[in-house]
Parts: sequence; structure tokens; C-alpha cells
Amino acid sequence: MLDDLYQEVILDHTRRPRNFHQMPDATRQAEGYNPLCGDKLKLFVKLDGETIADISFVGAGCAISTSSASLMTETVKGKSRQEAVQIMERFHDLLTTEKPAAANIGKLTVFSGVREFPARVKCATLAWHTLKSALTDAAEVASTE
Repeated sequence: MLDDLYQEVILDHTRRPRNFHQMPDATRQAEGYNPLCGDKLKLFVKLDGETIADISFVGAGCAISTSSASLMTETVKGKSRQEAVQIMERFHDLLTTEKPAAANIGKLTVFSGVREFPARVKCATLAWHTLKSALTDAAEVASTE
């Protein structure tokens, strides 16, 4: 039953991604690409000092990539840059560690089953790599490779 709930959350965010739009007044932008799956996204971040005041994305990707980007935007909006990086680290731990440390990452736990499919980990982390590029103002396209 829990797996059904997880699948429904992922499908909901795939069908109706949150914060899916361009942001003309973004203070940071970054592009991400996953050559393995073909996922591409552009992330828009509006910083207010050290706080992520607003965040959005556009692009095309598989269900895991799109839902991860959607949930990421909901999760980090209003957080400090440092908090966003900490959440990203806990999320990556959830996806890549056999026994991840207990972490308070809310709805992002729906991706825990992705660790069973290593190629899909790249789909789930693309938006997060792109966020890191945006927050560090990196010029190159973020990649999962």
C-alpha cells in the first residue's frame, strides 16, 4: 500500500509538475542534461540574500526526472542555500546508500525505491545537480555523467 502511495505522488508530480514555468526575473539560472535518459531542464532561482525566495523549471524528461524537479522546487523554496545543499546531500544518500541515515526530507522519500535501479538515480538527481550549479553560479551545463 505504501508503494502505491509513493507511485501516486510521483505520477501526480509528473502529470502536474509544480513550479513549471520560466521566471524572467530569476537571479540565477542553470541548465541540466542527463545523456543516459535524454532529460533536459532549465532551472530558475530567485535569491533574496541567502534564501531561495522562488524557484521554477522548464524542460522535458522522464517521470522520475520531472517529478523529482517538481518536488525539489517545493522542498527548497524558502530555504537557505545551506539548507538546500543539506537536503540535497540527504536526498543523494537516500538514493545511493543501502541503509541511508534517517533524514527528514518529507515527500522526497517517495524516491527511496529508485536506489534499486542505478540508472534511474541519475534521473532523480538531475534537478539537484542543476540546483547546485545555479547556487554556485556555475557556467557549464550540469550533467549526471
